Amino acid sequence: MLRRTFLQSTSAAALAAAANAQSESIRLGFDSFSIRDLGWKDMRLIDYAAGLKLDTIQLSSLNDFESLEPAHLAKVKDHAERAGIAIDAGIYTICEASTSWNPKEGSATAYLRKGLGVAKAVGSRVLRCAMGTREDRPQLEHCMELTVKALQSVRSQALDLGIRIAVENHAGDMQAREMKMLIEAAGKDFVGSCLDAGNPLWAIEDPLLTLETLGPYVVTTHIRDTAVFEHPRGAAVQWVALGDGSADLRRFVELYKKLCPNAAMQLEIITGIPPDVVPYLEPGFWKVFPHTPAWEFARFLKLAKSGHPYIGPMVIAGWGAKSAAVETAFQEQQKADLERSLEYAKKTLGVGVRWRS
Repeated sequence: MLRRTFLQSTSAAALAAAANAQSESIRLGFDSFSIRDLGWKDMRLIDYAAGLKLDTIQLSSLNDFESLEPAHLAKVKDHAERAGIAIDAGIYTICEASTSWNPKEGSATAYLRKGLGVAKAVGSRVLRCAMGTREDRPQLEHCMELTVKALQSVRSQALDLGIRIAVENHAGDMQAREMKMLIEAAGKDFVGSCLDAGNPLWAIEDPLLTLETLGPYVVTTHIRDTAVFEHPRGAAVQWVALGDGSADLRRFVELYKKLCPNAAMQLEIITGIPPDVVPYLEPGFWKVFPHTPAWEFARFLKLAKSGHPYIGPMVIAGWGAKSAAVETAFQEQQKADLERSLEYAKKTLGVGVRWRS
């Protein structure tokens, strides 16, 4: 009797502990850009996420949809609900002065309204977007002003729809301090952060500092690892699969749970890109970072000095056009690197809910 009682109580305790651990887990998914070369669209991407026992997916481009017709978007919403996958929707650059702005969108306001409509139609409570890239830093203040203006132009629509617009720290365009300023200037009641953990390195910033600064504003994410190391011109950074780089991912997840536990952790794994040099030893580099505090740069410097190059196997081809053979290899690599990153997130970092059941 005592043994049976002990076993029952132990079993109940184990179940309670498992339920508690699940309730404290961060939802796990991925950004569709991770497997961009496969060319998959909405339904197949959702099925793929469900097959990996994920909780979420970020369809970060309107091009991820087979169609933007209301009837199709309604089918996407229903399909995702049946599959148990929550969708975060997304668009791209919303600053009309950015070098990456697409004039075909008409205006930033029109583009945002279009994105909000799609987000609502597929059941997303988030719309990810970006201001620009590091090419815009010479006119940073102007770009930030235009971005704030564009965001405020759709405030009432976003609030009415119950959708938070998540601005990504994209391709080195803004440091966390600057992104915080933009969010607060636009209105944190409807604007938040799509925190990218790989892009801060392009802006001489430790990703942990980015999370510390933007954590309270985070509503969705792009999480990946980066190899950071010293270079004759300063430092070099290369995006790699989770666990292959220099980031303190365990500390990152620990802090994430405290600062933004309700935001889905969407992996955006980007491999196959050559190391990018951050030439902080060259005086001209600092022209676009005139307000960076020394203590912030010191944290990046510490990361670079303690890091090392990635020496594992990787197909390198960059962003441009590829031969058919390289394209096939890239497709296989993107899928493999995403899947092993998701496994690392689940088994090593303890992220995700659905896979535990």
